[in-house]
Amino acid sequence: MNDTAPSQDHRLADRAHTALRGRGATVAVAESLTGGLLAAALVDVPGASKSFRGSVTAYATDLKASVLGVDEGLLAVYGPVHPVVARQMADGVRRLLGATYGLATTGVAGPDPQDGQEVGTVYLALAGPGGTQVVSPGLSGARDRIRADAVTAALELLSDHVSVEPPSC
Repeated sequence: MNDTAPSQDHRLADRAHTALRGRGATVAVAESLTGGLLAAALVDVPGASKSFRGSVTAYATDLKASVLGVDEGLLAVYGPVHPVVARQMADGVRRLLGATYGLATTGVAGPDPQDGQEVGTVYLALAGPGGTQVVSPGLSGARDRIRADAVTAALELLSDHVSVEPPSC
């Protein structure tokens, strides 16, 4: 008998899937910082295949451009950790995988700064029918803590948004 309570991430992912299914919507994920952890959290929920389209782990900067359609000039000037990069990743995965929503993560988990961005700089983006929202949760701690907290923050962004957004007609 399993007496372990579901984790916060599992509860958030379950809440997001319930809301997505309730409106006949789907989500796709574009990950850099989290390297597949976000997709894993989403597919851990039984029945996830009804609302999860898939994911792209574009860890290498060039893949953000060639696969997700992030502007190469933007990447050349600002690097991969930028709010507009997160926005374009979310828009790109939504379009590429044919999902109602695209959710993206990019940031610096450490141990060292990257492209002038400090460790803990994180951008999350959610693209949907009503537009694209970008948030920066400002995380801190060790590399594994930043990545785990980014997953939780992304799941909160998705579940909060789809749970309150009115259904599309």
